[in-house]
Amino acid sequence: MADTRKLRDLAGVGPAFLKDFEMLGIRNVDQLKKQDGKKLYRRLCELTGTRQDPCVEDTLVCAVAQARDPNLPPEKRNWWHYSRLRKAEGR
Repeated sequence: MADTRKLRDLAGVGPAFLKDFEMLGIRNVDQLKKQDGKKLYRRLCELTGTRQDPCVEDTLVCAVAQARDPNLPPEKRNWWHYSRLRKAEGR
């Protein structure tokens, strides 16, 4: 069954990220749930020709997690949760 949520329904996804998703060819939640947030970040950097802020990676990882799990706990729906994980990895 297709996921009826819209990308804009995901926490942290506003107009700027909707444009990023469009650039990345992601048009719906079903497409997003099949992605890897870290790979999307690298692709976005390549497409824009600039290193995006690391928080962009965190937001993409967060969006993918939300797409995959509609019942994700509220604390994991915030990009800063993923910032802490990234920093714990030393990145």
